Amino acid sequence: MLFSNKDISDYYNQTLNHYTMWWKLSDALAVHYGIWLPGTKTFVEALQNTNREMVRNAGIRAEHHVLDAGCGVGGAAFFLANRFGCKVTGITLSQKQLDFAEKTKQSLHEKDLISFDLQDFTKTTFPENTFDFVWACESSCYADPKTQFIDEVFRVLKPGGKLILSDYFLSEEGIEDSQAYIRKWGETWAINNFNTENNFHDELERKEFRILQNLDFTNEITPSAKRMYLAYLFGSIPSNIYNLTHHTSRFAKTHYLSGKYQYLALKRKQWTYRVIHAQKP
Repeated sequence: MLFSNKDISDYYNQTLNHYTMWWKLSDALAVHYGIWLPGTKTFVEALQNTNREMVRNAGIRAEHHVLDAGCGVGGAAFFLANRFGCKVTGITLSQKQLDFAEKTKQSLHEKDLISFDLQDFTKTTFPENTFDFVWACESSCYADPKTQFIDEVFRVLKPGGKLILSDYFLSEEGIEDSQAYIRKWGETWAINNFNTENNFHDELERKEFRILQNLDFTNEITPSAKRMYLAYLFGSIPSNIYNLTHHTSRFAKTHYLSGKYQYLALKRKQWTYRVIHAQKP
């Protein structure tokens, strides 16, 4: 099964209400894993930690322009503009995510620093050498082929610009996928294939990016993965009943299963969660 951009858009359009219900969307503006650090007390704080850890040591300043490639509902854009006073352009494939982000921007009166658009981050309309940073939080996994993402990041970054990325990467066990957990997880999220860390590094080196940091946060996101698994356990019976009694859209119908597959794959060490900084020459 190959997922198109329309499928990816449909997934996020059809499941936005699930993130609102289960992932504290209105409070954290996040559709990513939360990072649980020592002293983290709440799930919302863990979600906010992901932005904080991604940006640590990145060197963003007020004069910089950041592209949020796969911006979701705009949480990182608001975080970056508020913390650094920098300009942020967020792009997504999902109209509902875009509408959510625009509504939030109006309510926060953030009109000058932040903008959002409906675009594919593998073939944007931006001129070459436009951005000082490209931010990609759990979005590069949707690129297919993966080379297109790195090529476009290289094209739109200024010389010396940086890629700030967090994502899931397959281990050797994940490549084998003997129980098909990875494949089934991808099908619930409209992901064609997950990258490996080695392949990602090879693609960066092909474009002569310099890797500045590569940090493993697998243990720190495990409580978030477990939360998703518990949502599957508690939500499976209500979800099946609802599916039987209502007309349910394609991805909304099976979304609850993602909590099962991602967690079982994680417990079997089939994937890791990493934060990577890389610099264009």
